[in-house]
Amino acid sequence: MTAWPSGGEISMMRTTRVGAVAAAAGAVLALTSCGGGGITGDSGSGGGDTGDIVLGMVTPLSGSSAAIGPYMKNGAQLAVNEANEAGGVIGRQVKLVAEDGACDPKTAAAAAAKLVTAGTNVSVGGYCSSATLPTLSIFGKANIPMIIPAANSNDLLKDQHKNVFLLNGTGAQQAQAALDFMKKSGAKAIALVDDNTSYSKDITTRTAEDAKGDSALKVVSRESVTAGESDYSAAVTAILRANPDFVYWTGYYQEGGLLIKQLRAAGYKGDVMVADGSVDKQLITIAGKDNAQGVFATMTQTPQTIPGGDAWIAKYKKAFNADPGPYSTQSYDAVRVAVEAIKNAGSTDGTKVITALQAIDGFPIFSGKLKFTPEHTLSEGGFDILVVKGDGFVLNK
Repeated sequence: MTAWPSGGEISMMRTTRVGAVAAAAGAVLALTSCGGGGITGDSGSGGGDTGDIVLGMVTPLSGSSAAIGPYMKNGAQLAVNEANEAGGVIGRQVKLVAEDGACDPKTAAAAAAKLVTAGTNVSVGGYCSSATLPTLSIFGKANIPMIIPAANSNDLLKDQHKNVFLLNGTGAQQAQAALDFMKKSGAKAIALVDDNTSYSKDITTRTAEDAKGDSALKVVSRESVTAGESDYSAAVTAILRANPDFVYWTGYYQEGGLLIKQLRAAGYKGDVMVADGSVDKQLITIAGKDNAQGVFATMTQTPQTIPGGDAWIAKYKKAFNADPGPYSTQSYDAVRVAVEAIKNAGSTDGTKVITALQAIDGFPIFSGKLKFTPEHTLSEGGFDILVVKGDGFVLNK
């Protein structure tokens, strides 16, 4: 039998993203409501009180962020395996069902509708915020609690969905962490670059607003690029003209790697920082290893940066014959939190599980002792600063 990590073990271990997609969500809701399938009202899905407890995950398994999907799926599956080895929860086994969201709003909405039809009790997915947004109303209409391990734009919270809980730090927290580090590093002039998605713009906007109150630090350039393009020369030229000593990129690794490569090729020698959507080894490959050295990142914990996390990494590698990566631990914890809430509720009823999630106080997860704020965000645990050294990101010391 595989034991759950104890509170002490996890405490020692340390202590994305929204677009205009209402139409896509509405279309999927209409299809599922008229099709005699999964969205049926307020009682919550899950196929009654017998059979497997179904945890649904929308995660990118295709598209430009496909590298993240297996990390999330495997991390969640590891926790499912452990729960079942321990006898399940409320006398039932736990089953993970993953669907591809492709970081695309329409694809993710269709995936969420499919998961509702499959009898999902709790959603434990969500990476790109733009793809997560349309799933909020779909899972919400079915009264399915959502424990979101990665997506973290503050826009996910603006409608105050009662079923939505974030297990990652918010965009506001990330912006403040970035600004604090740039100030500590002695930066005087910073350039902010986003990819025009709400996740990315949320961080740059909040960073700029936070910087207004600091006379020693000035935002000298704000640029937006289009995701999926390969030529960022216009943004690079504008950044060089502004002469910053720090560039903060808040989009994803595909575009981030190209931007870094083109900045270095154009002669930029200052510091570069990226947000959590770019923390992946592929950023280094795309930028070029030499260009990526010394690039900083704002990021919640990853398995490789958690002091004492070696045992968990070994467990993951034994199960999947692969190394864990970004958001594998958050997805692992999302399942553990779901299991804890269902156990405390004594039921898979959506309303009872939501109440149990709100009542959690001190449950140990990798980022600290879990207690949700009234806004359903983390009350503790924030962002670390990582830095590229060699072939990967390590904790900046």
